[in-house]
Amino acid sequence: MKKPLVAVTADIKLISGSPFHAVGQKYLTAIHDAAECVPFIVPALMEIVDIDHLLAHIDGLMLTGSVSNVHPTRYGNDAHAHAEPYDVQRDEVTFALIEKVFEAGVPLMAVCRGFQELNVAMGGTLHAQLHAVAGRDDHRDQHEEDMDVRYGARHGVTFEADSEFAKIAGTTRIVVNSLHTQGIDKIGSGLTSAGVAPDGTIEAVAVNGAKAFALGVQWHPEYKPLENEFSTRFFKAFGDAVRDNARERNG
Repeated sequence: MKKPLVAVTADIKLISGSPFHAVGQKYLTAIHDAAECVPFIVPALMEIVDIDHLLAHIDGLMLTGSVSNVHPTRYGNDAHAHAEPYDVQRDEVTFALIEKVFEAGVPLMAVCRGFQELNVAMGGTLHAQLHAVAGRDDHRDQHEEDMDVRYGARHGVTFEADSEFAKIAGTTRIVVNSLHTQGIDKIGSGLTSAGVAPDGTIEAVAVNGAKAFALGVQWHPEYKPLENEFSTRFFKAFGDAVRDNARERNG
């Protein structure tokens, strides 16, 4: 069997004044090395992306993390400096994909910004500055030059005992990295909180009643996934679901 295809969402980046469609290399290598699938980049250009055609030809979908944030008008707030920078072109593509991905039965992994996109697309809201919320810890990127330190362990996450995450992990508690400013405020309809940080921040969600793998995490399992036990298991579970979908789709 040929390796299945996983679509990976891109950001708009201005380089020398020109727009480029970009994805962090760590997402691509994680899909290839840990999920054992073939990644390809979906441009953040709604006018050339045929959502139905795309979903009919891919085996899996990954919503990536990003420096940019979901535009606040997507969850009923005004635009404000605390939620910048934005990438409304990415929003257009990712929200259209989320709207149809579950009906299509395509396995979905959502990471960081993708996790927040999933929540907002399902009717949820976000805190623009999680660290400013009473009782919450500072989950922001510490901008360490040493990437192993930057993506190093920061806090625990406790999974619901009956969740898919606990099954994948083989335990109800793991330790994760933390590089996000925003976080879930109100959880979206159709999502279940499956894992929380010690301060109560929702760190893992599952889509209720999904036909296939449909899980999201607020941290970054894509960083050196084969060196982290949970990340290895998480990407393998996603890859297995993608391969199952490919076999079913291809008869």
